[in-house]
Amino acid sequence: MRWTMGRRSDNVEDQRGSSAPLVAGGGIGTIVLVLLALYFGVDPTVLLQGGGQPAQTTQAPASSPASQGGDQIRDFVSVVLADTEDTWSELFRRMNREYVDPKLVLFTGSVQSACGMAGAAVGPFYCPGDHKLYLDTSFFRDLRDRFGAPGDFAQAYVIAHEVGHHVQALLGISERVDNARRRGDKATANALSVRLELQADCFAGVWGHHADKTRHILEEGDLQEALNAATAIGDDRLQRASQGRVVPESFTHGSSAQRVRWFQAGFDSGDIRKCDTFKADRV
Repeated sequence: MRWTMGRRSDNVEDQRGSSAPLVAGGGIGTIVLVLLALYFGVDPTVLLQGGGQPAQTTQAPASSPASQGGDQIRDFVSVVLADTEDTWSELFRRMNREYVDPKLVLFTGSVQSACGMAGAAVGPFYCPGDHKLYLDTSFFRDLRDRFGAPGDFAQAYVIAHEVGHHVQALLGISERVDNARRRGDKATANALSVRLELQADCFAGVWGHHADKTRHILEEGDLQEALNAATAIGDDRLQRASQGRVVPESFTHGSSAQRVRWFQAGFDSGDIRKCDTFKADRV
């Protein structure tokens, strides 16, 4: 991925090394909560947050301690974020809307957001309560070493997915889905969550399409890196690895095949209208 010459965003807050303890009496208790949430297919942020709006996450098992990756990690993240800002600002302009840039918070171990306190175990997430993306960059190392999905465009896909949740918030999609989830049963809530997450994957693909078309950021093999990452963090793949069985009715993010298909749909078309997972007969 050609990123080193890209514009740096000013919307990165680096809180690495300054994280507070997760919760009073945390530690083992917090880890148990996360493991139980993952086992039963529950979004761990529901258990970890102290209130407010639910966070949209990139689902992952607990991460190892964050790497002190130095300025290169911050530079990379700020370039990808800037590229999403440029892309979505233009796409919103075409829709006669104004795109409001989100903030991206880098943290180590745990972080306080408007959605509550959360740790690296929940994976990268977006909090609609403060319009911020949260990323413990140790997730990038886990993506490479534990999930077998290396590469800078795989990492960019993760960021673009969380930006996709910000786009959903700005368009009012997240609020409508949250209201519908509260009215439905658990199965309905999970199904809506899957469609929300798959739409964020599609929006990530839309960003990739326009970023490469206008700024030629992709190199050979980059697209496959993103598809590998989408495959690696599918619900079916994670459930099989963590509990030895797959429970489709407990999916909250979508299967590997679904995540790949919707990212590809956005990437191939570059059209946000192709990302309406809520009207699709087949997700």
